[in-house]
Amino acid sequence: MDALTNRPVRSDDVLALGPLIVKFFRGRWCPYCTTELEIWRDVYQEIRRRGAFFVAISPQTRRHNDFTVQQHELPFPVLSDPGAKVAHEYGAGYTIPDAHREYYKGILVNIPFVNSGVMYPKATEESWRLPVPAVFVIRQDGTIAFSQGFADFRVRPEPAEVLAALDAL
Repeated sequence: MDALTNRPVRSDDVLALGPLIVKFFRGRWCPYCTTELEIWRDVYQEIRRRGAFFVAISPQTRRHNDFTVQQHELPFPVLSDPGAKVAHEYGAGYTIPDAHREYYKGILVNIPFVNSGVMYPKATEESWRLPVPAVFVIRQDGTIAFSQGFADFRVRPEPAEVLAALDAL
């Protein structure tokens, strides 16, 4: 669901109009993610000039995605992916290990609440799922022209590489 319109966004519908860039991000609580989203905001007009579309996807609730859109003035759709199911289909989803869960609790980042609205005692495995920060460029025929993601959340795909992949389509 799109955070602003509360409408579903189907990749088939978007691909009928042009290539699609899919950006998976962890959440608004991640400073690396929000900085990267702001960079994509600044590059967005270049993407549109190339006839492509851009969506950002996170496991956050629609409300938290809406906060992200408003706070960072994002011009592109930000979609909710409960349980990081779509990210998993792309090979980019994972469940946070127990030791890391304790770390996030220790720094007061309540991932289950941001992802599903539940507090720690009622957190499910699904609410502890995240995507690795990844970018995919999808051709209009549905095939992937470019993909890049890193297990180290501090390392991000470069927009220049993504734009070059668009130019090669």
